[in-house]
Amino acid sequence: MKICAIICEFNPFHNGHAYLINEARKATLCDALVCIMSGQFTQRGEICRTDKFLRAKHAILSGADAVVELPAPFAVAPAEVFARGGVKLASEFSGEISLCFGCESGDKDDFCAAARILCDEDKTFKSKISEELDGGQSYIKAYQAAFEACGGKRELLSTPNSILGVEYAKAVLRSGTNIEILPIKRIGAGFNDGKLKDNFSSAGAIRANAENSLIKSNMPECSYVDFISSADNSQRFERLAADMLFLSDKENLKRVYGCSEGLENKLIACSALNGYSEIVGACTSKRYSSSRIKRIICANLLGLYADKTERFLQAELPHKILAVKKEKADEVLPLFKSFEGGEAAKECYELSSAAYALWRHLSVPLSLENANEKMILV
Repeated sequence: MKICAIICEFNPFHNGHAYLINEARKATLCDALVCIMSGQFTQRGEICRTDKFLRAKHAILSGADAVVELPAPFAVAPAEVFARGGVKLASEFSGEISLCFGCESGDKDDFCAAARILCDEDKTFKSKISEELDGGQSYIKAYQAAFEACGGKRELLSTPNSILGVEYAKAVLRSGTNIEILPIKRIGAGFNDGKLKDNFSSAGAIRANAENSLIKSNMPECSYVDFISSADNSQRFERLAADMLFLSDKENLKRVYGCSEGLENKLIACSALNGYSEIVGACTSKRYSSSRIKRIICANLLGLYADKTERFLQAELPHKILAVKKEKADEVLPLFKSFEGGEAAKECYELSSAAYALWRHLSVPLSLENANEKMILV
């Protein structure tokens, strides 16, 4: 069976996501399209407004055949780990697998070439980085220059979705699997420009303008209704995350991905400031992006540590199914691993369930009653 996988967040599900699903199905001629979707917390360290089961339903109603969960330890992690976790789950499907993703630029050959360059990082690459750093460039610009010097297309490391696409290609290359990558050019707005457009706005713009009626034209009806009906839980989340940072243990904070080089000391020192936004602002710099700071704070709240996540990446993991298209259930369900797994698998999904329980606590009133996290048929 030909399976097309899409690794995603759908926070919230919008027209661009429906376009990606439709284009992916046309490009792959797949028998089944499966989304591997984050739960209630995202790669940028933010909380989702809409329940994961509802977002999975939106994907099914817009053309997907099934949605499985990307566990929280992978979902709230740097792009490389986010990609490794998604590719790991995709590689476990029973069938011939393609991985489709949206990007601002580049084709399949460009992403495969980028993966080879960055997985190798030969002497030329390292020498160019040193040269650029010595010349006063930031590490990010030095890295881009070294990539370009080795034959890579610089724009692939300059836009968020293409950067993530490169991480997918790297994860596939390192996995040694036969997954085929298929980039699909995005349409509409770029990420989080803050401005709503007609029909194709970014998820960030929709979240930032949740009270604006114009978002209705940017989302399928089912997604729009559930989004505006869901509680805005961001302020409660941010207050709790800031409080947990204040109470955190420095040694545990150092276990979070990206919290190194003394950043843990800065975060703890700033935790006494007046609220989440001030903490993020005080810790953000040219070296540390606000997304990185927010991700660390979120992972600290959820108890998601790098050493455990690396163990999960080496373990056999079952697929946690969120939703399946009813008329294809008999055909699709055998594609997924449903075994119990070992202790690592159990702990991985316990952390995801704990994250979901916390989200439910922060999101009263709830728009969906599914405390036991039962798969839904759509």
